[in-house]
Amino acid sequence: MTRAPSAPPPPQRWRPAGLDVVSCRSAEAAMEGVQIITTCTADKQNARILTDNMVGAGVHINAIGGDCPGKTELAPEILLRSSIFVAYPPQTRIEGEIQQLDADHPVTELWQTMRGEAPGRQSAEEITLFDSVGFAIEDFSALRYIHGRIRDTDFYQPLDLLADPDDPRDLFGMLMRADG
Repeated sequence: MTRAPSAPPPPQRWRPAGLDVVSCRSAEAAMEGVQIITTCTADKQNARILTDNMVGAGVHINAIGGDCPGKTELAPEILLRSSIFVAYPPQTRIEGEIQQLDADHPVTELWQTMRGEAPGRQSAEEITLFDSVGFAIEDFSALRYIHGRIRDTDFYQPLDLLADPDDPRDLFGMLMRADG
């Protein structure tokens, strides 16, 4: 891990944001009791980081690391147990996790759920998977939807998204300093 010389080491650097980071002895131990998993690897090959035994009932997975043909992060058994949501099926079937499945495997487009035309999670035990390959218009639409839903709640906090950091390698530090 490369970090800015002035940045405190993990896990201490996350505490001001209200997050506790816990070291685990294995990837399997890190998955125990989680409700949301986000995968994002930079390797351009099959980098299976989640096996079927690591994902329990009721988990939501954001699979955002698949971005080219041949690159996957999830064991296919996980996909077969999940309700799968995608931004744009033709692109996701080539570049996303679902490239491992049959071409006619059912998926739900995210916009259908956001408009109420297709169901989202239907039970507490259901495994849901968002297989994202970076289709920007869907990302922007999802952000606008969430923004509209939380704007008048305690969860809303305006952020300046145009970063001009003193140290580009320490974006988290810049965010923490902004809270002042």
